[in-house]
Amino acid sequence: MAFPISSGLLDACVLAVLADGDAYGYRLTQQLREVIDISESTLYPVLRRLQKDGAVNSYDQPYMGRNRRYYQLTGKGMQMYADYRRDWAKFRGQVDRLLLPAHLTLEESLGERTNKR
Repeated sequence: MAFPISSGLLDACVLAVLADGDAYGYRLTQQLREVIDISESTLYPVLRRLQKDGAVNSYDQPYMGRNRRYYQLTGKGMQMYADYRRDWAKFRGQVDRLLLPAHLTLEESLGERTNKR
């Protein structure tokens, strides 16, 4: 992808996955990888920061003789997720106005921009 992912956008993505239900680290990484390129070594500092900020809690569950650490949204995390969704919708709309002119289809817009080069 040509666009870097900021820490705020990464936080929003993690909160979005957790809004669908609690998840353990590996599963959370897999769900995020379906959409963005992320490694577990990138994810865990994000989870620690979200825990420190009070957006996420964790708990351990036994699984096949080991413990899995699950992460869940707190009330504050749900509010942050709602705020991120609102901010994203506004941001996306502003960028779309620049990248996708309303009077053109996506295909026309891409062709027009390519032909100008």
